[in-house]
Amino acid sequence: MTADGRLPPRPASRGVPWQPVAAELIGTGLLVGVGLSVVILDFGHGSPLAQVLPSAALRRAITGFLFGLVGATITFSHVGKISGSHINPVVTISFWLRGKISAQLAAGYILGQMAGATVGAVALLAWRGLGRSIAYGATLPGPAGPWRVVAGETGATFCLVVGLFGMLGSKRLRPHTPWLFPPLYGVLVWLEGPLSGSSTNPAPSLGPALISGDLRDLWVYFLGPLLALAFLRLRPLQRLDFDVAKLHHFADDPHHVLHSRG
Repeated sequence: MTADGRLPPRPASRGVPWQPVAAELIGTGLLVGVGLSVVILDFGHGSPLAQVLPSAALRRAITGFLFGLVGATITFSHVGKISGSHINPVVTISFWLRGKISAQLAAGYILGQMAGATVGAVALLAWRGLGRSIAYGATLPGPAGPWRVVAGETGATFCLVVGLFGMLGSKRLRPHTPWLFPPLYGVLVWLEGPLSGSSTNPAPSLGPALISGDLRDLWVYFLGPLLALAFLRLRPLQRLDFDVAKLHHFADDPHHVLHSRG
């Protein structure tokens, strides 16, 4: 008790706030559950869409665009407002490397993302045989082998991170950052889909691998995106500066943004 008879203020908690971590869990779960449902519907064996659009290349482009649109919708939503809508461990780590988010909160986000990916993948079991026919949308190496996939995933993830940094660093483009996802993933899935399935995000690769029981090549989809982060130290990329650790809702900064590294 203080000299004037009042109770002393409680010290601020240094724990990880549960609301943004829970939002990352929900957002990543939706990305996996809804986004990979699009993949299953477009490419599952016996899907009627293959008869309507027989061109696999065109379906890849549409699938990538719709997957990116799911991500953009989550970012614009209330869930995205709470957490900043990283919904990708690589995005979280890239913000941490730039000192925009604390190590403690980054770890909480990544745990939430991986848990969300697992929960979202369980929902894919509702597709039954159509989902099983393509391992519930799992990303799998093509005939070129795993190391070509690592190279492809490194390049694709590099494009994603540089695109985000570029838009976040521009006051004119920043409000439109979520709209990067549909065209970017439309192009990436169209180009890289036959090589690797085009992940750029370890979380949506983890969920389907767990429920399909095929974990043999999962390391590829962790290594490639993480290698892309090594290029963030290139001098030209150091000039892409920004002051937020989220992808939208910039006018109302949540309390977790702009932590110093800890």
